[in-house]
Amino acid sequence: MNAPTSVAALAPTVKLLIGGQFVESKTTEWRDVVNPATQQVLARVPFATADEIDAAVASAKEAFKTWKKTPIGTRARIFLKYQQLIRENMAELAAILTAEQGKTLPDAEGDVFRGLEVVEHAASIGNLQLGELANNVAGGVDTYTLLQPLGVCAGITPFNFPAMIPLWMFPMAIATGNTFVLKPSEQDPMVTMRLVELALEAGVPPGVLNVVHGGEMAVNAICDHKDIKAISFVGSTKVGTHVYNRASLAGKRVQCMMGAKNHAIVLPDANKEQTLNALAGAAFGAAGQRCMALSVVVLVGEAQKWIPDLVAKAKTLKVSGGTEKGTDVGPVVSCAAKDRVEGLIARGVADGATLELDGRNPVVAGYEKGNFVGPTVFSGVKPGMSIYEQEIFGPVLCLSAAADIDEAIEFINDNPNGNGTAIFTQSGAAARKFQEEIDVGQVGINVPIPVPVPLFSFSGSRASKLGDLGPYGKQVVLFYTQTKTVTARWFDDSTISHGVNTTISLK
Repeated sequence: MNAPTSVAALAPTVKLLIGGQFVESKTTEWRDVVNPATQQVLARVPFATADEIDAAVASAKEAFKTWKKTPIGTRARIFLKYQQLIRENMAELAAILTAEQGKTLPDAEGDVFRGLEVVEHAASIGNLQLGELANNVAGGVDTYTLLQPLGVCAGITPFNFPAMIPLWMFPMAIATGNTFVLKPSEQDPMVTMRLVELALEAGVPPGVLNVVHGGEMAVNAICDHKDIKAISFVGSTKVGTHVYNRASLAGKRVQCMMGAKNHAIVLPDANKEQTLNALAGAAFGAAGQRCMALSVVVLVGEAQKWIPDLVAKAKTLKVSGGTEKGTDVGPVVSCAAKDRVEGLIARGVADGATLELDGRNPVVAGYEKGNFVGPTVFSGVKPGMSIYEQEIFGPVLCLSAAADIDEAIEFINDNPNGNGTAIFTQSGAAARKFQEEIDVGQVGINVPIPVPVPLFSFSGSRASKLGDLGPYGKQVVLFYTQTKTVTARWFDDSTISHGVNTTISLK
């Protein structure tokens, strides 16, 4: 916990949302929200007390009694209004996000927009939360299913997408008839809170959406609370594994989207300029702080000669504050993140990888105190090296080599993670072979960051995911609802009695 400085003490406090009211926390533990480009303290965020977390859950539990009975059209119209409000406030939301997280303004707008897409999908809930019916499964017997809300659900979200990922969670949970307790990242909660304000303005009733802030204690309280029925988590593998184990042992549904090491294969027949642009954008955009960032590129055959061209492309990217026009790479989120990334770069050199481009200590005029690391490129990266085994979460691209596509596919499948992968080629046969044989949940074909639109669901796999069902889309409707199957027979006066049936068969 950073103790508040005299400057921080003057900064506004981030509020809790409990029962439809924004309230000041009574905690004694606070953390500064810091602009990573300037170190300016923007706000102070409280680490909520156990009583405050209990109050938020109690509020959600009480609201569920009426919200679950709210007509589906009424719920849908709230999210129609909500998506309108997000659009109208896009510039403000992006500015808040850039100030506290560091990504460029255009990327911040993209962060909000990819969440907005889920809100739009939530407004279609009337077509999504449909059961099934089979008529006459036996004589005069019908069977049908109801998709009913679970109750109080919770979400724990990371710093890297403080708009998009909360919007992955609470709109779909609420639209399906649940109530929600959100714990956003304590590093950059301000844009999340602005989105919450807009949700209330759109008509989300008191208690249906609640927000608490905090760290490990808050996470554990959410995992343990008897009245929370389901938890959605996005973040690191370490914390995600802890959340999954602790919450599932407490009888909850849990979905955890966790760490990654996303690989791309480049075949020699790929369109060179398009591929170089895609690789640079996916590796260095958002300063590499994406769970779907391309962090490893496997160059096949003659494509290994493209390394100088890729380095040259990386050198064209502008490193500066996120509000500066033309900036490609902003700061990483904190001083600690910068130190970690720079430490891993040093480890990469020590482990024997070739440092083709060193992004440490860039000169960024006007932002001398910023947490900047420039685009960094290693070649000759092999399994066992720290820069390969760990998720760097910075603007560092690792290059490996393979003789052919089979070797490249085997190389990727040997990595335990399975969030995303991509292939760059002009061969349909190679692309189809790749999509069939690769053991990764989200595949891009000439698309570097294959995050699905909400018509589908986020489908990371293997060590990148715990839980059966992914965020948003059709899968999350199943995650946030309980299937109730009803088998019904109605008798009228003319029905002939068959007597006592002591068998398992329906007659």
